[in-house]
Amino acid sequence: MRGRRAGGLARGCPRWHSSLTVTDTRRSTSLDGAHILVTGGAGFVGSHIAAGLAGVSGVRVTALDNLKRRGSELKLEPLNAAGVTFVHGDVRIADDLALNGAPVDVIVDCAAEPSVFAGRSGSPRYVLDSNLGGTLNCLELARQRGARVVFLSTSRVYPIAALNALAVDENESRFVLRDAQPMPGASGAGVAESFPLGGARSLYGATKLASELMIEEYAAAYGCEATVLRLGVIAGPGQMGKAEQGVFCHWMARHVFGGELAYHGWGGAGKQVRDLVHVDDVVALVIGALNSWNSVRGRTLNAGGGLANSLSLCETTALCAEITGTNVSLGSVAATDKSDVRVYVTDHAALTAATGWRPKKDPRAVLSDIFEWLRSDAARLRAHFTA
Repeated sequence: MRGRRAGGLARGCPRWHSSLTVTDTRRSTSLDGAHILVTGGAGFVGSHIAAGLAGVSGVRVTALDNLKRRGSELKLEPLNAAGVTFVHGDVRIADDLALNGAPVDVIVDCAAEPSVFAGRSGSPRYVLDSNLGGTLNCLELARQRGARVVFLSTSRVYPIAALNALAVDENESRFVLRDAQPMPGASGAGVAESFPLGGARSLYGATKLASELMIEEYAAAYGCEATVLRLGVIAGPGQMGKAEQGVFCHWMARHVFGGELAYHGWGGAGKQVRDLVHVDDVVALVIGALNSWNSVRGRTLNAGGGLANSLSLCETTALCAEITGTNVSLGSVAATDKSDVRVYVTDHAALTAATGWRPKKDPRAVLSDIFEWLRSDAARLRAHFTA
């Protein structure tokens, strides 16, 4: 979906054993003094998760980030205000993760080069080292410290050709998945965990799938405890969105700050579809996973907005125009990029059954929150979105 190109061997449970009761992601009951490390902690998702976990009574949170991504430096002040300890480090360097030998009870691995274009125009070294190498370093730290791991994976692990082979109907504003599909793990409700994994998916998706496999091996070999959450499109305030990663924020930013947009691929009508989930719902998901650890431990679960929280690009345009009162110039390019997927909708039924989690914010609320954030800090953010 694209717009304008623009230490010792540890087995079993970690040191803390209490359950976490979630009422508000910023004010919840104790994790008995747990120290939680969030990698990619100054990124869009990681910074929200770190701040949300820091609001849990008795929890210490460290956010580690190399600050490579444009705009990540803007997260440092909010992290400090939330009581998060920031470490300028890189997941590719094991010594940076060591934290001078401090105990670590939970690792939430959010660090990634998230673009589906990563490595296509040159060496894939950074995306491989950061995504797969970084996860291996996190797993080694978990093995040495007896830490639990929450790994944020992606829907991009599902192969492109298989997704584009799904049966769809076409209406005035979008492509719609049919209930009857030619392969398992797909229906009108979206893509479930049993969807076939054979085929190419992008270097980004491949590194995430390889990381999932290494997590499974560490669980079998060393007893490391982990859960894998395959997330769809995440959106919300604080996202420095681009066409290939963070498309909904990118779309709203064009409506706020100006600039052209174009529908790329699938005939150029903007009917390709994604579901979206608010970053606040992702924070609640991570805390809920820790709360329901026995239900999610050792499992790989799809997490996303679902069919009720999905939009096509042309529907996104209409909703952005309605929220902002602004219309933008729209182009059309019929040719489809090899990385683009016609429809991706998350079937999160297994996750909901395991934890009770489901998204609370609908697409209008997600886009409205982005709009208010862009408008509230327009002087500083304009340069980031118009450069």
